[in-house]
Amino acid sequence: MNTGELVELGQQLRVDSVRAAAAAGSGHPTSSMSAADLAAVLFARHFRYDFDRPDHPGNDRFILSKGHASPLMYALYKAVGAIDDEELLTFRKHGSRLEGHPTPRQLPWVETATGSLGQGLPVGVGIALAGKRLESADHRVWVLCGDSELAEGSIWEAAEQAAYEHLDNLTAIVDVNRLGQRGPTRHGHDLDAYARRFQAFGWHTVEVDGHDVDAVDRAYGEAVSTGGQPTVILARTLKGKGVEAVQDREGLHGKPLPEAEDAIAELGGPRDLRIRVQAPSGSGTSGAGAPSAGSTAGLELPRWDKGEEVATRNAFGEALAALGTARGDVVALDGEVGDSTRAEFFAKEHPERYFECYIAEQQMVAAAVGMAARGWTPYASTFAAFLTRAHDFVRMASISGSGLNLVGSHAGVAIGQDGPSQMGLEDLAMMRAVHGSTVLYPCDANQTARLVAAMADLDGIRYLRTSRGGSAVIYGPDEEFPVGGSKVLRSSDRDRLTLVAAGVTVPEALAAADALAGEGIAVRVIDLYSVKPVDRDTLRTAAEETGCLVTVEDHHPEGGLGDAVLEAFADGRPVPRLVRLAVRVMPGSASPAEQLHAAGIDAESIAAAGRLLVEEAIVP
Repeated sequence: MNTGELVELGQQLRVDSVRAAAAAGSGHPTSSMSAADLAAVLFARHFRYDFDRPDHPGNDRFILSKGHASPLMYALYKAVGAIDDEELLTFRKHGSRLEGHPTPRQLPWVETATGSLGQGLPVGVGIALAGKRLESADHRVWVLCGDSELAEGSIWEAAEQAAYEHLDNLTAIVDVNRLGQRGPTRHGHDLDAYARRFQAFGWHTVEVDGHDVDAVDRAYGEAVSTGGQPTVILARTLKGKGVEAVQDREGLHGKPLPEAEDAIAELGGPRDLRIRVQAPSGSGTSGAGAPSAGSTAGLELPRWDKGEEVATRNAFGEALAALGTARGDVVALDGEVGDSTRAEFFAKEHPERYFECYIAEQQMVAAAVGMAARGWTPYASTFAAFLTRAHDFVRMASISGSGLNLVGSHAGVAIGQDGPSQMGLEDLAMMRAVHGSTVLYPCDANQTARLVAAMADLDGIRYLRTSRGGSAVIYGPDEEFPVGGSKVLRSSDRDRLTLVAAGVTVPEALAAADALAGEGIAVRVIDLYSVKPVDRDTLRTAAEETGCLVTVEDHHPEGGLGDAVLEAFADGRPVPRLVRLAVRVMPGSASPAEQLHAAGIDAESIAAAGRLLVEEAIVP
C-alpha cells in the first residue's frame, strides 16, 4: 500500500470501529480511532502472518494490550478477510465471537485475553522469550499498549525483563492519546517522559506522530533493524481522531459515538479495502521451533521408601527435573526463590529451559502464559503467599483458556519462625475460585512426585501446594493418585467420626486417630490431596457411615479444605455434621510444632476435638 492507501485504510478502521460500537450500543470506539493509523501501517507493511494457519511457527504475534480497543482489532480482522462485515456487526452480542474484550477461546488469531490493563506486554515478553531462547525463531512480537496502562507496575516488570533478556524480537507500540477513562493521563502527551522511563530500563525508544503514516512506517522499520534490545514506539495520537465532536475530548471513554452516522460521513463513509498481510518466512525458525505435545512414556520419577523424612518441596523439585528429562516441552519459571521452592533442581538439569524472573511474580506468571500460548508446558513456582501478587494474571490466564502449572511452597503456619508475611494461608481459596482450576495438596514425597507429573497433562490452571518442612513418607513409590481422588488411611465399621486432612495435617490426623484408638474411639482418616476437584463419593460415604466429618487444614477457614468438603454436600442432600479446624488466629513467630498447636490443628488439638464430638454424641 502507498501512503494514500494507508491513510484510507486508517479511516476504514475508524469507520468500522464506530459502526461496530454503534451496532452494539456499547464499546470503545474513540480508543480504537486513536490507534487506527498505527494498526493500519503495522498490518499492511510489517506484520507477517498466515490467517489460515494461526499456528504457523513463523507467524508474527500481535497482542492488543489495550483490550478495550477491540473494535479496532475486529476491524483489522475484517480488513484481512478473517471475518466478514456481517460478523463485525455482531460485536458484543450474545453468542458472538467478538467479545467486548478479546479472548483466544473462539478467535484463533488472539494470543491472550486482555482487558485487565497492564497484561499484554508481560505476556508478550513470555512469547518473545519462547521465540528467542526456546525456538530460535525469527518471528516478532508486536504489542499495542495504551498510555493509561503504563501506570501499572506489571508494565515495568515486563520492561526490565525484556531488556535484561535482550528481546530485540519484541516491539511495544504505545498509543499516547492523552486521555484515560476519567480524564487526562499522568503524563498527557509528554512523549519524552515515557521515553526516559523506557530508556532507563534499557529499551530503544522512537517518538513519532501516530497519525503520520510514513513516520510510523519508518519507526517500525527502525524497530525491526534494532538489535540487542527491545524497542518501544511512543506515538502521539488523538483519541477519537477524525471526528470533530469527539476528537481529543474528555468524557467519551467507553461510549458509542453520539451521532454515529454523521461521524461515519465525516470520516468519508464505509470502505472495503483489503490488507494483503505478508506471509511468514519459510518455517519461521532456524531451530527446533515450538514443541510437539509432550509424553510421559519414558518418565522415571524419583522414589522414596516409606518412613523417610522428605519435604514435599524437595519432591517437587526432583520430580520436575525428572519430568523435564522425559518431556522437552516442560519449562520452569522462578521468582528468585528457586533455592527454597527447589525449582533449582530443574535449573541444574535443564538450564536452557529455566527462566529466572526475579522478584516479579506478575511477570513470572505472564511469561508462563506467553510460553503456554506457544505450546510449552510451564511450571511457575514461588512462595504460596507471593502468588497473591499475580492473582489477576492467573484469573486472566483462565479466561484465555491457558494451560498453566503453578506451585506454591512454604504454605501455612507450618513454616514456623518466619511469621505470617511468608505464610500462604489464602492460596487454596484463591486458586479454588479460579474457573476450571485444579488444586492439589500432597502430604508426602511419592504423592507429590506423582501429582507433579499428572499436572502436565491437565487442562486449565493447575495449582500444587508444597510444604517447607520434612514429613514422613507414608505411601509407596508405586501408589497411584488420580486427580479428583483421595486416600482412606484408616477405616473400620466402628468409626465414630471422620478426619479429613491434606498436606501437613495428614500426619497430625493420623497421630490423633492413633491416640483416640488407644482410648477405644475408632476414627476414619481421609487424605484429601485433591482439593479441587474433590472426591465427593468418598466424603459422602464417610458422612453416612460415621455421622460426622472433621476437616483439618493449615489455611484460613474461608475457601479452603473445609469449604471444599462442604461443597460435596451442596446437591440438596442432608448436610452432615461438619466441624472445621483451621487457622483462625494471626500467627507470630514460633517453631512449626508451636504454630500448629497455637492454630489448633496439631494431633493433640485434633484428638481433643474428636473426644468432645464423641462425648456430645452420646449425651442423652
